[in-house]
Amino acid sequence: MNAAGVLFNPHSFFASCLCFLDSFTGTVFVQAPRPPEHTTLNVMKISAFLGKRDRVTRAQFIGESLAGCWVIALLTFTGYVLHFNPAPVGFLFLLIVVCEAILCGFWQASVVSVVACGCLDYFFYPPLLKFTINDPQDWVALGAFEISALLVSRLSSREQLQSREAQIQRTAMEQLYELSRSTLLINLHQQPGPQLTQLIQRIFSAEAVAIFDANSGTSNLTGAWSKDEQDIAKECYLHQIDDEDKSAATSRRLLRAGADSIGALAIRGRLGPLVINALASLTAITLDRCDSFQKESEIEAAHQSERLRTAVLDSLAHAVKTPLTAIQAANAGLGEVGKLNASQMELVSLIDDESNKLSLLSTRLLQTAKLEAEELSVAKEEIVVEDLVTAALKGQSKRLAGHPVEVEVPDHNLTIHGDRDLLSMALAQYLDNAAKYSFAGTMVKVSARESHSEVLISVHNFGPPIPIVDRERIFQRFYRSEGTMHRAPGTGIGLSTVKMAAEAHRGHVWVISNTREGTTFFLSLPQQGGKTR
Repeated sequence: MNAAGVLFNPHSFFASCLCFLDSFTGTVFVQAPRPPEHTTLNVMKISAFLGKRDRVTRAQFIGESLAGCWVIALLTFTGYVLHFNPAPVGFLFLLIVVCEAILCGFWQASVVSVVACGCLDYFFYPPLLKFTINDPQDWVALGAFEISALLVSRLSSREQLQSREAQIQRTAMEQLYELSRSTLLINLHQQPGPQLTQLIQRIFSAEAVAIFDANSGTSNLTGAWSKDEQDIAKECYLHQIDDEDKSAATSRRLLRAGADSIGALAIRGRLGPLVINALASLTAITLDRCDSFQKESEIEAAHQSERLRTAVLDSLAHAVKTPLTAIQAANAGLGEVGKLNASQMELVSLIDDESNKLSLLSTRLLQTAKLEAEELSVAKEEIVVEDLVTAALKGQSKRLAGHPVEVEVPDHNLTIHGDRDLLSMALAQYLDNAAKYSFAGTMVKVSARESHSEVLISVHNFGPPIPIVDRERIFQRFYRSEGTMHRAPGTGIGLSTVKMAAEAHRGHVWVISNTREGTTFFLSLPQQGGKTR
């Protein structure tokens, strides 16, 4: 510590509270964490940080003062009887006044100093046994004694107060440090509220502690709260205001993570406002950390579930592929066995259609698995975009029956380098979606054009609009929008394969949708083709 003071930033204890302590005036300047628009520099005495010291009762004050006066009277009697000079008696009186200031306080020492001054005047300065002084030098000596007594008492009392405040401050810092360490060791798999309330009550010897967690909507209480105070922390959060109830020794603070309120803390006990502010900051950091851990755990669990589901479906696709091929071969041979009637031919046709659907689904699953594992090689061949569109429309002709189709490819020589099978599958999936989700009899439009160094292919249809929140998620594997999932059967795999095929070619996909203009799916591909593996 230098002459001007000391600057410190107890980050681990006060959670971004910046303090400046002036060693001469005992003043603490505090930069407390608040929302950005309310950030101010607060100035308060160090006693505000430590909490107010217990007041001395009137009986205690009178008793301590009388005890000092009794010692003065005893010394006066002894000195008068032994005929002491005023100088040694004054020195002894000064020692008594200093001891009174150290043991009891400044005001008690002031009372004793006045009594001592009166005794010196009455018993030791001539004329004796009168409250008068003839010699001006005696007036100077008596005045110097009283001033010295008061000054020494004041300095001694201030030093004692500063020592006591430093001890309390050191204790508070140790408690905050212990709490900060303890919060790092809490069980993140359990609710943080009950753990924090018990830690705060144990470390700071608080009468009662309550924490409201806005993320979970739960209130956790420890200690002696009445029935009317069960929601004391929740009320603070709802009113969005910090307050102090000095009569009940209860303080309430909002818990903030950045500019957002994530809960509230209520604590009952003799703690200073800055200690409570530090507790609120530590509690907010811990709640935010636990919330982040919970979200990460949920995301990891979702990823594990997704990986398990993908593995099961991929295994199922492999297992289905072989018997499905046998079914298709056997069904094709039924016509060669003999002449079939109309009903039998209808059944053969039904088996052929459904087995083709199963074959297409298993093929998509296998292709998706290979794309995710980056095991599928992307061929680089020059493809005429118009031929690609024509072939995709031909393959989906049955699905698009009942929908007029418009094709717009201004440049008949527009080409792209890529994998024909993957791009045909992606375009076929767009057309299949248009057939399933568009209104009956509405037009489906397929467009392809060059845009800068990319080829932009789009499929437009008129159907239910896709909500904004789902326009990214529908390209995730197995996800289906709630607004359209009951309109047509599906697995949620198709659009994810389109996205993977586009990314394999260093392209990207997106969709725009509204009630007036309909829905348009886009596939953007670089003309130079994709990456090889």
